[in-house]
Amino acid sequence: MEQRLVHSKTTFIAIVMMASVVMLSNVLVQFYLGAFLTYGAFTYPIAFLINDVVNKLEGPKRARQVILWGFVVGVFCSFVGSQIEGDFGPLVTLRIALGSGLAFLIAHVSDTYVFHFFRKLRWWVPPLVSSTIGSALDTFIFFSIAFSATFIFIEPQNDVAWANEASALLNFFPIDAPFWISMAVADFMVKIVLAALFLFPFRRIVLSARQINV
Repeated sequence: MEQRLVHSKTTFIAIVMMASVVMLSNVLVQFYLGAFLTYGAFTYPIAFLINDVVNKLEGPKRARQVILWGFVVGVFCSFVGSQIEGDFGPLVTLRIALGSGLAFLIAHVSDTYVFHFFRKLRWWVPPLVSSTIGSALDTFIFFSIAFSATFIFIEPQNDVAWANEASALLNFFPIDAPFWISMAVADFMVKIVLAALFLFPFRRIVLSARQINV
């Protein structure tokens, strides 16, 4: 009974944290940092850390529960954003809402399965590999659905021509690519760096939680 209460408390805390990260990221994504990044790019990867910690301590089933609540909060934030008019229309368009929801769900569920697959290897392998794969899926799914000309049929009235204008990749490399590709590459680079840095808090949180539960 006591062990169940510990598990329930851990899951509840994780759900609250996941919901907070999703809400904060949805707010911060409205504010740009440079040409390609938003402040949300630096808070959203915390969701992968939360997912991996829960997976390590409680198992994939509990992690999927946390993901589900994060998805619900994300959908709510998208709905609220779609009702707020910005300078160029709703803050959250249908394509952004669809891309965000699918990216979150697919990326984090994949993260859970990949982590579980590698969980018997050295402690740093599961979180690093799962976060890298999850981040790649999240970035590709979101930016392609939200901004690629390929998916214009989803929301024909949404003008994304600005995101498909060709320019030097990241305004640095001598390779022409749509602007949204530069946004996606910059976003993925931040996620990979943070995935590596988050190995330290991941290790510390897991060890501390196990000492408390002994």
